Amino acid sequence: MRAVRYHEYGGPEVLRVEEVDDPTPGEGELLVRATATGVNYFEVQVRAGVTPDPLGLPLPHTPGIEVAGTVAAVGPGVETRRIGERVVGTVASGSYAELVRIPAAAAVPLDDRLGEHQALALLGQGATAVGLIEAAEIGPEDTVLVEAAGGGIGTLLIQLAKRAGARVVAGASGAAKRQLAADLGADATVDYTRPGWTEEAGPVSVVLETVGGQTAREAYSLLTKPRARMVVFGSASGVAVEISSEQLLPVGASLIPFSLGYRPQRWPELARRAEDLTVRGELTPVIGTVLPLAEAATAHRAFEDRTAIGKTILTP
Repeated sequence: MRAVRYHEYGGPEVLRVEEVDDPTPGEGELLVRATATGVNYFEVQVRAGVTPDPLGLPLPHTPGIEVAGTVAAVGPGVETRRIGERVVGTVASGSYAELVRIPAAAAVPLDDRLGEHQALALLGQGATAVGLIEAAEIGPEDTVLVEAAGGGIGTLLIQLAKRAGARVVAGASGAAKRQLAADLGADATVDYTRPGWTEEAGPVSVVLETVGGQTAREAYSLLTKPRARMVVFGSASGVAVEISSEQLLPVGASLIPFSLGYRPQRWPELARRAEDLTVRGELTPVIGTVLPLAEAATAHRAFEDRTAIGKTILTP
């Protein structure tokens, strides 16, 4: 089969499509013939060496954690009736490939009401967005700053925060992303890469923080009483969010960490809620770029150039 691999950490050019042996499903596993795989910024950071691989996997390595496709074979302990089933699910790594091993429990039947690209966009990013809105306890009294508003999670957060009745300020680095944010309902948009952007953004009660570094510090300065909170779910800049107690105390702000990695048991429930909202027409996942597997480097480069919009998908 063909798979995308990298033999060393570095720029997008280290990603190469190679012929490798077909995998064999193990105990409790399915073998899925992929029709689509999701691309996430975390994979870009690991490939670049900015973020350590949490699994400590040896090189060469095939990235990717999301896959949609058809079950081609099953391992011991899995009923053969699952062969031929269309599924979507997550793996620890290795989804940038034509064939993907996946734990049977992590592969759910594809909802016929959704396309597979929609399902991929909601699998991790939709679940994260629903969980973030819940963790922040967003309501009509809030003004919410959504960072990385043109990305897969950001585009969903805009819609969900508006659905909760909040005023939304969308932060994005490019004009196309800011226009998309406005089209999705954002009340105001700002380019947080420009000096003085905080003056345009104005005071907010909630920051949905995913950039880190200086952007996080500047975003924190926007928080106002009486119930200020910053929900941290990433650090795309590669620099952690560092807010001192001296900064926290004057406004009484809460710092709330959020990661599905620490709440795996909630993942299916949150994803189902995102799917239900989509089916009811209350949430629209934005599918940005769909590229063949051989152009994985192009997909990664778009993330690094800040030109990726919505959900990026690879197709074998």
